[in-house]
Amino acid sequence: MSTPTPIVLIEDSIPYAQALEKFFNLPGVAVDFRATYGSTEEALKEIPKDPPAVALVDINLPGENGIECITQLKQLCPSVLCIVLTMYEEDDLIFDALKAGACGYLLKRTPPKEIAQAIQDAKNGGSPMSPHIARQVVSFFHQRPTQPEPEESLTPREQDVLDHLIKGMLYKEIADALNVSLDTVRSHIRKIYGKLQIHSRTEIILKYGKGQR
Repeated sequence: MSTPTPIVLIEDSIPYAQALEKFFNLPGVAVDFRATYGSTEEALKEIPKDPPAVALVDINLPGENGIECITQLKQLCPSVLCIVLTMYEEDDLIFDALKAGACGYLLKRTPPKEIAQAIQDAKNGGSPMSPHIARQVVSFFHQRPTQPEPEESLTPREQDVLDHLIKGMLYKEIADALNVSLDTVRSHIRKIYGKLQIHSRTEIILKYGKGQR
């Protein structure tokens, strides 16, 4: 029998964390579950003391978000494999997480048994992704590159949303900052992507993040 893989969970939802911990502690699950950290700040303080092999990281965390957590954790502990485990499936968050250093991206609706298998896959050199996420990644690379339209084609409110995207804010954070609904933010972002022929936040930062503001 293989040696259990040491892991930690960076997740602020206590019920979800407790459910996963219960599963990981079942007999026969090849996982050494060490701890749950409810924030980026707590994780970065404790993990370097005894780094696990794998960290499962949520994106929507209090304080610094999960993408920033992965960025800093990979700097502090390069050997730790980070797998995103989240409810968010927007293209920009997927690519931002992978660019930050995540080796996999799973949705929270993934059954615990498959999460455990993904941990082993990552340990063995794989990049586990939920099927829907993998399809989005493949579709992105199948798209033909196009030249963006002028930024001036955006409305003032779309410009505001664009500014917040460049800062790395999550959709919910943008909604709170602009005092609008999450659906309104998503609508603005769809229009921004359409007008600028952009497909992810990473592209936005590369093309508009410097020298534009």
